[in-house]
Parts: sequence; C-alpha cells; structure tokens
Amino acid sequence: MNMAGQEMAERETPGEGPGGRFDVVTIGRIGVDLYPLQDGVGLEDVEAFGKYLGGSATNVAVAAARHGLSSAVITAVGEDPFGRFARRELRRLGVDDRFVAVADGLRTPVTFCEIFPPDHFPLYFYRDPIAPDLTLDGDSLDTGAIGRARIYWATVTGLSRQPSRDAHHVAWDARGRAPLTVLDLDYRPMFWPSPAEASAEVGRALEKVTVAVGNREECQVAVGEADPWRAADALLERGVELAVVKQGPRGVLARTRAESVEVPPYPVTVVNGLGAGDGFGGALCYGLLRGWPLARTLQFANIAGAIVSSRRECSTAMPTTAEVTSAVKDLSRASA
Repeated sequence: MNMAGQEMAERETPGEGPGGRFDVVTIGRIGVDLYPLQDGVGLEDVEAFGKYLGGSATNVAVAAARHGLSSAVITAVGEDPFGRFARRELRRLGVDDRFVAVADGLRTPVTFCEIFPPDHFPLYFYRDPIAPDLTLDGDSLDTGAIGRARIYWATVTGLSRQPSRDAHHVAWDARGRAPLTVLDLDYRPMFWPSPAEASAEVGRALEKVTVAVGNREECQVAVGEADPWRAADALLERGVELAVVKQGPRGVLARTRAESVEVPPYPVTVVNGLGAGDGFGGALCYGLLRGWPLARTLQFANIAGAIVSSRRECSTAMPTTAEVTSAVKDLSRASA
C-alpha cells in the first residue's frame, strides 16, 4: 500500500455529517480499474496490472472524503468478488456505501487502460450486457438523503440507459434544483447510440441542475459550443448558476452571471491523466462548501486534479487537503 492508501485507511468510519446529512452524495459509475504497471506499451504486451477502485462518480466521492467531507455514492455492483472489493474499498477510503445496491445476475464492471504519457490514455470498458450502476431505478433511491445533501453530483453517463435515466430525473425532482446540484458533463461516446441522443438528454438534465462541469469536447455535446467562453455562456443561458469549463493545458474557466475566473494550468509530470477530472471535482466540492471565493476554489481544484495526473491510479491517487494546500503555497512562493 502506498502512503496515500495508508492515510486513507486511517480515516474515521464513513457516515453522515452534522445534521444527519451528507456533504456530498454522488450517483453513477463504480467498478474495478485494472491499470498496467508498464508505460508505453499496448495491453497485448502488458505483463502486470494494479487493481484499484474506479468509476467517475465513485472517484469524486473518494476525492471529497480526502478533504474531510462526509460522502456517499449511489450505485450498484455485481454479486461477485470485484463487487465485494469495491464496497470494501469504499469504506476503507472513507466513503459511505449504504446506497450501493447489488444487482442479481450482473457482474461488477472492469476497466482497462493503456498509459502513453503525457496525453494518450485509451480506455477499455467491460460493462456488457449492462452495468449494475445503470440498473438503478427511481423507487430504489433515498430521495430524502439526496434532497438533504449539501452537494448532489451526477454524471452524464447515468443518462445513457434506462432505468438509470429516469432514476436521475427522480433524484433531481426531489432536489427541486437546490443550490449545488451538479452535473458532470462526463461524456463517453462508447456508452451512447449517438452524440445527438446524448445532446438531447443532457439538454433535459441542464434544466434541473445549478452547476455544470466539463471539458471543451463535453461542452460541445452539451450545448453545441467548444469555445470555452461561448460554452460557459450557453450553460448559463440554460439556467445553471456556475459553469466550469476545463481546458486541459490551457487551465480552467469558471463563470457565473456576475463573475468570470480563469486559472492557468499547474505544471506536473503526467503519469496518467484519467483521474484528474474526478480529483478536480472532489476539490471543487470542498471549495464550494467552504464558501471560498471562486478564484481560490478554482485554483485549489485545478491543482488537485493536476496532482492526480502525476500518479498512476485514480481513487487512491486523490490528494489530501494538506497536499493541495502545500502545492498552492509553493506556487505562491514561486510567483512572488
């Protein structure tokens, strides 16, 4: 176990925060990441893999827990060894697993990747005939917990299949577009029949959320705009209160109706860029709940994501608040 894993193993037992509500509740993918321990070679030539907890919504919940937030993920696994591993890892990493269902007859998804730093990380999802997390239905949701959560975080993947699609709308209706209802525009083309169908479903979802987070390509699918400023404007026009557009090596842009903030990239040696957005998400939740100015929140989240990209895995790569704060201070000293 690496040092990050040791620190997370020492967290208190997961559970609700003060007032009987979670700081962060996410909904969406969970699975097992099998990542090669060799770089620059295709899967056919890889000889050894590391096994890690994975899935975007799961990673965001873990990242939030790393910052001391009470978090839970709504998802489902198979009745198999990987499902048992996923639930055990959630608890070890500080995430409450009470909303993790077990889907009869389905297997816990497995995801492989190839690592070609600095910017090529092909993903191979094994989620057929359907992933357990896409079998969630509205009747199974704890809408009370969703409504009480300080932040509710959903991803676009959950809209790609039924009954998960309808379940997402049940959850949003329970929140009534409450503040900090987040949609991660995490568009994965292999999960959708067509970009047009994804655009239509994302358009419906944007009417029920207050924060949207995505990269330029995801914004193109969501609102038909890849230019960061036009994309942010289009998201605000759909009624969201905060639009965050990640620009990769160009940094991050965030806009509200009253404010625009752009922060530059944080330089690191990239090992695996796949978990950076989820690390960004958990840190964004932390800054928003702390009530920080938008610029401080965005810088903190941007650095957290960069730190994750300097590590091999995703869930167990999420940095602590102290790690990100130290990097912020180092950056400030270097800029002085």
